[in-house]
Amino acid sequence: MHEALLALNALPRIGPVRIRRLLAHFGTARAVLDASIPALLRVEGIGPELANMIRDHDSLTDPSTELAELHTRGLSLLTPDDPAFPPALRESYDCPILLYVWGEVLPCDRHAIGIVGTRRASYYGKNSTKKLAYQLARSGFTILSGLARGIDTTAHEAALAASGRTVAIIGSGLARIYPAENLTLAEKIADGNGAVISEFPLHTQPDKQTFPQRNRIVAAWSRALVVTESPHWSGSLITANLATEYGRPVYAVPGPIDKPTSAGCHQLIREGATLLTDASELMDDMGALGLPQSRPSHPPTESTCELPLGIPDLPPEEQHLLSSLGDEESGIDRLVDLTGWPAQKVSTTLLKLEMKRLIRALPGMRYIRR
Repeated sequence: MHEALLALNALPRIGPVRIRRLLAHFGTARAVLDASIPALLRVEGIGPELANMIRDHDSLTDPSTELAELHTRGLSLLTPDDPAFPPALRESYDCPILLYVWGEVLPCDRHAIGIVGTRRASYYGKNSTKKLAYQLARSGFTILSGLARGIDTTAHEAALAASGRTVAIIGSGLARIYPAENLTLAEKIADGNGAVISEFPLHTQPDKQTFPQRNRIVAAWSRALVVTESPHWSGSLITANLATEYGRPVYAVPGPIDKPTSAGCHQLIREGATLLTDASELMDDMGALGLPQSRPSHPPTESTCELPLGIPDLPPEEQHLLSSLGDEESGIDRLVDLTGWPAQKVSTTLLKLEMKRLIRALPGMRYIRR
């Protein structure tokens, strides 16, 4: 079955929408490849050129070699019929017929937040991305991005720093990681922290067609999409438009009004995207949509992904400070008195609790339990 799907997927100029029509008409990938030209021509969108190409698939593709290399490299395939396939992606009209996976996709990865932006990221853009991705990953969301330079790289790195999960969707084959300097980052992601994923055959080189195709997977898979820095011409605006088409909420981080690198974000906000300055704002919205707000803060496994949501296990110091807060508003001075800790230690621990959304910061440097 996989060999037939690999062959269909490797044929040029057909695309997932036409392939899904063929599968719906003939039932299986093998039946599509074995169909006669007159039978193929009865399928919407299949003309003589594509019909002849499908019939000549043996001379155009080599699925057995592809499958052997896939196993040699320790990769796996996911199809929409697999339980681990992201449900939100499966429901999209142009869902990929298969995904090449380096690493592992877990059930909790259905709770993914896409973070995208410009490759030419500024210090401001990287810092904003780092803060948001860290907070979201620490709260249990999987960070989804495209492994590109700039914002994508920063989002993946922040998720890893938070001991969270991250998934990279790339616009090339898994044997052609792009950009090459992110190979080490890809290895870290695949080594128990998430997955690097492509819908393209292993040795596909990136080009101007593969990146928009990659962007649609990011948009469709994400529960929400965040654009942290984007000029007017950035591909991240394409991803944002796709997310809107898929019915996903779009968030944009505002920037300096005189910086071209923020012009795309400001455009998205004018067009209806939600202005975002802190991860807690997005998490509040996700809660309103019935999505998780807090997940275990340690690196998730398949078993922890399935646990009911709630207050995570806390290190002793964080548990002590949370207990000291009680149910009343407290300032740092009061918490210093209650714990006997230095003010710096109290502030640092409060920040950790705030990132886990166990406490809320109030005006005047006061805090209260959620």
